[in-house]
Parts: sequence; structure tokens; C-alpha cells
Amino acid sequence: MVKRRLFLLLFLCLLAGSRIASADTNPQDAAALRSLMKKWTKNVPASWRKSNDPCARWDGITCDRNSRVTSLNLFGMNLEGTLSDDIGNLTELTVFVIRCLRPMVFHDNTESPNDELHRRDLSSNRGLGGTLTPAIGKLANLRIFGLNSNQFTGKIPPSLGKLSKVTWLDLADNQLTGPIPNSRDHGSGFDQLLKAQHFHLNKNKLQGSVPDFLFNSSMDLKHILFDRNNFNGSIPASIGVLPKLEVLRLNDNAFTGPVPAMNNLTKLHVLMLSNNKLSGLMPNLTGMDMLENVDLSNNSFIPSEVPSWFTSLIKLMTLKMQSVGLSGQLPQKLFSNPNLQYVVLSDNQLNGVLDMGNISDELHVDVRNNKIISLAVYNSFTGETLELAGNPVCGDSLLSSMKPCTDLTTEPLHKPPSIDVQCANPFVETIVFRAPSFGDVVKFLPSLQANLSSKLNSCTPNNLGLVYSNDDAYLNVDIRACPVNQKRFNYSQVLNCFNLTLQTYKPPEIFGPYYVKAHPYPFHDKTSRAVLIGVVTGSLLLVIGLTLVGVYAVRQKKRAQKLVSINDPFASWGSMGQDIGEAPKIKSARCFTLEDLKLSTNDFREINAIGAGGYGTVYRGKLPDGQLIAIKRSKQGSMQGGLEFKTEIELLSRVHHKNLVGLVGFCFEKGERMLVYEFIPNGTLSEALYGIKGVQLDWSRRLKIALDSARGLAYLHDHADPPIIHRDVKSTNILLDERMTAKVADFGLSLLVSDSEEGQFCTNVKGTLGYLDPEYYMTQQLTAKSDVYSFGVVLLELIVAQPPIHKQKYIVREVKTALDIGDQTYCGLKDVMDPVLQKTGDLRGFARFLKLALQCVEDLGTDRPSMNTIVREIEVIMQDNGIRTGMSSTSSSFSIDSRTMMVAPKYPYSNASTSSTAFDMDSRAFEYSGKFPSEGSLKNRGT
Repeated sequence: MVKRRLFLLLFLCLLAGSRIASADTNPQDAAALRSLMKKWTKNVPASWRKSNDPCARWDGITCDRNSRVTSLNLFGMNLEGTLSDDIGNLTELTVFVIRCLRPMVFHDNTESPNDELHRRDLSSNRGLGGTLTPAIGKLANLRIFGLNSNQFTGKIPPSLGKLSKVTWLDLADNQLTGPIPNSRDHGSGFDQLLKAQHFHLNKNKLQGSVPDFLFNSSMDLKHILFDRNNFNGSIPASIGVLPKLEVLRLNDNAFTGPVPAMNNLTKLHVLMLSNNKLSGLMPNLTGMDMLENVDLSNNSFIPSEVPSWFTSLIKLMTLKMQSVGLSGQLPQKLFSNPNLQYVVLSDNQLNGVLDMGNISDELHVDVRNNKIISLAVYNSFTGETLELAGNPVCGDSLLSSMKPCTDLTTEPLHKPPSIDVQCANPFVETIVFRAPSFGDVVKFLPSLQANLSSKLNSCTPNNLGLVYSNDDAYLNVDIRACPVNQKRFNYSQVLNCFNLTLQTYKPPEIFGPYYVKAHPYPFHDKTSRAVLIGVVTGSLLLVIGLTLVGVYAVRQKKRAQKLVSINDPFASWGSMGQDIGEAPKIKSARCFTLEDLKLSTNDFREINAIGAGGYGTVYRGKLPDGQLIAIKRSKQGSMQGGLEFKTEIELLSRVHHKNLVGLVGFCFEKGERMLVYEFIPNGTLSEALYGIKGVQLDWSRRLKIALDSARGLAYLHDHADPPIIHRDVKSTNILLDERMTAKVADFGLSLLVSDSEEGQFCTNVKGTLGYLDPEYYMTQQLTAKSDVYSFGVVLLELIVAQPPIHKQKYIVREVKTALDIGDQTYCGLKDVMDPVLQKTGDLRGFARFLKLALQCVEDLGTDRPSMNTIVREIEVIMQDNGIRTGMSSTSSSFSIDSRTMMVAPKYPYSNASTSSTAFDMDSRAFEYSGKFPSEGSLKNRGT
């Protein structure tokens, strides 16, 4: 009885399991896969067209017990087409591998990031290009990230620093530029990737210095491949504290200075620093007993004798130190190392007798162009393994005609054995080893073949052949596999057996890190004629059906467009000449009617006008719920207003920060274009500084205003997605609310840019005279550091309380001149400094604040700090001097009649004046518009 019950229970479990396994694919996942398939124009797996259930029969698809797709692996299919955003709907995906998809356009679904994506490996795909999207940083569970051997350009997005679980990071062999992102300069960066074991960035165009804090002892790094880039500066000393580092390739860059201590890298077996500009003493490698491959060639070290570690590294296989200033006699013990295979010490000052003892025929020694005067010859010496040309010893008549003195070839000593196989349909893939430890592959190629055969034959019978070549100091090994007892491999065999992309195969350790490229493979015969006729006939019937459906769809679309035009506030966009480009795309903003805003401003009465500019007029208004607002109303027919309207509404509808002026809504009706902001009662910073409102700001309040403004700009630069460059930072665009909290305003000139777009050529330089970055003006290259320069001018304004150009004097030049006179102390500022500050006497942190301001107005953008750095520095200044960084109460020296908060003063505007006085008044008059006057006075306001 008990046995029957157990049998029945087991049967029910098996039945339930079979029901789960046979369940239909999740509808969301199935729809996503079908959408992907429609974007692929060639080589879609045949099984995808034969079945409607991906989990049941589709090649390359793996599902879990809930019929959710967990793996999409199309390695080696040579697909063509594009990759749609629907990939983001596969929310349970953990493995994502697609190879040879070309030409391809890659899109990240930034609205619905796939948080469960563990692996995404698109290596060896020459169709991938463009820039790397910052949205990659949202893939929080990513573990293997490989986009090597593509055509990506632009900068590496700092958001990659948020991939806290990544272990394999491979961006090698692209066209990437810029520095390695780090958290101090960019908010996030590679120094946060504590679990990463592989940093593969070689063969790009990366530049700049590698910061010392990029590495720390908590990291798990095993491989650092930075070779073949444009890095400069010194090698970070923090590399020497990585306890697990095995491979370090920094060769073919422009590193300078001495090599830091690396004696603690006891697991390092590959060290390549060749072809840099390193100087100082020759690095001491004593104690690094695991080293197998050392290359320090072509640097500018201080000339020295042969180092003692030459004979202490017992595992050394390859030693290359060409043109590094070595002198003295080579010790015989060096050549008795049983593991040594390749020694290149040419173009040095080696001298004395070359005594190599009875060296093995497998040891290749290149000591050309030295000062060796004698050679110890033994009975076993053949000269086949030695290159001596260019030494005095070759003047000996007995040696001059021997091979060591005549053969200058640098070709490999031996040709590899033939391990090739032939068949009608071989599967071919290439393994690229990027840091092999040995000098000659002949000795190790058979062991690699045996290792690969045991791996590959375990999953499908095949005959395996290997063919190798050296390409740009990397080792390329072609794997050629022939099927046994079948015409060709099927896709399941290729996917399950030859797919080495996820680093599941472990080659012999001396071969180093690798990646795999699959060659196109004909999985199926060409379509027969009968099938082709059937496809054509079916296509014709499908076209007829689609035509009928299309007629119906067109009618429905016209009806839908009528409904959209009623509800869409921008339905009429483009009907007027000043509407530039596509209609604005907004995320959240209230749409006001013209009547709403007329009512709030008493029909735009002149008494409610609080500012005017090239864009139009700014009015104060009050909504029915009592909220005070500021309404910027464009001039009728203004082309300039059309562009600013679109820029500001798109930008402010997507950013929200306490130190940015908030957008309440807009009006686009009957030819009117108006923007509605929160009302900021205490006017602009320039009015407070220049005494226009009777305000006297003490030093602590000025520090707080600087901090508030910096926080707003730092948010735009580093936290908005995509980042935003303001382009018109000035004191008239910094407003003060009822608690004297500063808010950055006026985004009419702002640009939304991705990391890769920053620094691109800009044909229309814009900004305000006096605040304009000279580097931006001269080179037309816009970066976030242009905002930093303008903000630096604002910081100087806080000190001198004068416009940047006053009485034909430029504030930056005047302050620097005053400091020169004052011997680099702020005492020299007494003639230009605000008298209000001089009277108070309490200027805690003034010297550091002044230093920060001058750093911001450096001529070169690379010498200026980032806005994040500025925020941190001002916070430290205030904290160190006992000033609260988060205080919200107004300064004790500030007082204002509450009635002045109701209607702000209106300043006259003269378009014809070009005097400095008119310029100052003009800059105050556009606190809300931020736009320049008419074209006639652009010379006073910028370009």
C-alpha cells in the first residue's frame, strides 16, 4: 500500500514537471523574440520559423520552469539586421550572446532596463558601432560585459562604474577616446568595480593620465590590459597593491616618470611596459618569482649595469629589454635557466665576453648592436640560435661569415608543426590570446591542441586542427573542426560545443587572456527551387492581404490624427516660421490656456512686467490657488524665442532640483509661446551684489549662494540623463528665493549631450561676454568645463561685487593682476575687493575660496576642476570654518520690505547703447530671458 502511494506521488510529480516543461512561452517574451526576428534580414535560425513556441523548439533559446526566456545565445550565426528595443522586454534574461550581426544598430531600452541581465557578450561584431550609451549602467546584475573588437567611438560612460557585480569587462579593439572614468571626477567610475577581475581596454584611442586611486587592495583584478592606447603621465603606484594581479600590459602608450614598486605583485607572470617614455632607475623585479614574460624595451631609463634579478627569476621564458641603456657583461647563469626561450637585449651597451655555456637549441638570443668583444664557443655551438650583428666580435675573421653575424632576421626561429585538417564543411573560429608568456609557440601548440580536443570532443565527435599566426604581438590560433560521420555540424552542436565566448574554456595558463571570433558557417543547404516558388507565391498572397488591411488602417489613422490634434497642445507646431525642428517632447509640465495666463497677470498689465529682453517680456502672475508665477512671453514672430521655448521646455520638464528654477508649465496657443516658472521673489544675484535692492550679503551668505549654484550645475553635468551644459552661467541667471537659496535659471542656450558628444565641433558659439570660456570661443569645442569657467567668473563677482566687464576692465585679469602685486596673498585685492567684505573682516576660508575661483578660470579646460569637485571644495571650506552648508535662514545683514517681493523692478533696455553702463543694465534686464539683445548689440553680450 505504501509503495503504491509512493509510486502515485512520483507519477504525479513527473506529470507536473512535464506540464511545466511543455507550457507555452510567456507571451511577453514570445512577442519580444518575434519582434527581434523581424529586424533580422539574413541567417535567422530555421527552427525560429517552423515553431511558434520559442521555449520548445527554437535554437539558442533556454527557458526556466516558468517558461520565461533566460538565455538568448546565437553564437556564430552570422545574422544581419538590427537589434530592436524589444530586447528590454526579456526581463528574465541572464545570458545574451549574438555574434556577427552586421550591419547593426544597437539600442538600449533606457525606459525599462533589464535588471536581471547577467551576461551580455557581443564581442567580435564588426557591425556594432556608435557610442556606448550611459544606460548600460542600469544593468545592475551584469557579470560578463564584452564589447571588444567592434567600432565603438567616443568616451566610456562613467555609468559603467555602477556595474558592481561585473567580473569581466572587455572593451578592447574599438575606437574609444577620452580618459578612464573615475568616481571623483565623474560621479562614478572604474574605481568602484571592486569585483572586476579583468580590465581589457587595449587597442583603443584612450588618453589622459590613469589616476592613482583607480586601483586599491580590495579589488580582485587579475588582468589589466591597457596597451596600445594614448595614456600619459606616470604609472599609478596603486597597481603595486593589487594582490591577485597576473597580467599587466601597459606597453605602447606615452607613460612617463619612474616605474613604481611592484615587488608585492607576487602572482604576476606577464609584465609589458615597452614603447613608453619611462625614465628613472630600471625597475627592480626581485622577488617576483612567478614572472614568465618581461618586456621593458624602448624606454629612457637611467643607464645601468645588468640587474641581479636577471638570474633570480627562475620561471622566466621571455626577456625583452631592447634599447634601455644596459651595460656590463651578461652572466652565464642567465642562459642556464631551463625555462628561458627568448632573450632580446639588442641596442644596448653590453660588453665583455658573451659566455652562454652549452645553451639549448630552443633558446633564441638577440644581442645585436652592443659592444661585445668576445664569444665563448663550445662544441655544441651551431650559431642557429644567436644574433650578434653590430658587435665588435663580428670583426673577427672567424666569425664574420658565420650566421650570428650575418643573419638579421627577426622571423620566428621555428615554423609550427602542421596540425591542420580538411573537410567539405569545417567549422572555424579564432582564439586571440592577448598575453602569452612564451617566446615560441612551437613548444606549446601541441599541448593547446590536446587541451582543446579534450574539451570539444566531450560534446561532439570532431577532428581538430590548429593554425597559428602572430598579429600585432597577439597570438591568433584558428581552430578548424571537421564533423565525424555527418555532412556538417548542426547549430546545437556549434552552440553547445564550440561556443567559448563566456570564458568557460580554460586554456593552459601560459596562453593568457583570450577572446573568440566565430567565422560564418553554412548550417543549411541553399533553398530549393520548389521552396523558393512556394515562398514567392505566399508572399504575393500576403501582399494582397496587407494591401486590404492597409486601406483600412489609413482610414483609422486619419480618424486617430483628428483626435490627437484636439488633445495635443503642439498639434499646430511647424505651422509658423519661428517653430524650429520637431515639436517639443516633454515629460511633465502643465499646459495653460492663454486665458489662464491673461487672468493671472491682469491681461499682461505693464505694472506686472518684471523684466525684458531679446526673447520678450517677463511678467509676474498669480494663479487661482494663490501660487506666484513668473511668465516669460516671447515677442510675436521671434525666431530666437522659438528656439529658446523648445530648448527650455524640453530641458526643464525632465530635470528637478532644489537649486534649479522649476518649470510650472507652458502655453502654446494662438501664436503665443510662453513659459511659466515658479516665482523667485528676491531677484538675481547681480542685483544683490550691486546693491540694486539694498541688500548687503555677508561672507557666509555668499559662500552659501556659491554652494547652492554649484550644486545645481553639478546636477546638470553629472546627474541629468543625458548630461546638460548650461552655456550661459552668470550672476543674472542665479536667482534668490525668499530664504536666499540660490537657483540657477534660464536654460534657453543649454545643450543636452551624451558623454561621447561632449567636445564635438560647434559652429555657433553662444554665451555672454565676460563669462565666455576663452578656450570654447577660440576652438569652438564645447565641454562642461566651459560652464566651470563661467562659474569661476561668478565666484570672482562674489568677491569684487562688480560686473565681469566694468569700466572697460575685465574682472579675471584685474584679480590676477592684483594678486601679482600682492605677492599671491589676498591682501593685494584691497583695490578691487567689495568694500562690504572689507568692512566685515570675518572672511573665514577666503584664501581657499579665492584659490578655487582662480582654478575655475584657468585658460585650459583640463586644468579646471569639475562641478562635483567645486561642490565638495566649497562644502569643506564652510565646514572647516564652522559655517553650516545646509542653512536656509537669511543673512542677518539682509532686510527687504515685503512689498518689494510683489513687483520686482523693471529695468530699461537700450538696443543702441554699447557703453559698459548700458551693458551692465542690459545684463540685469534679462534675468528671466537669458537671451541677448538684437543682433546690433551682440558685440556687447557674446555671440
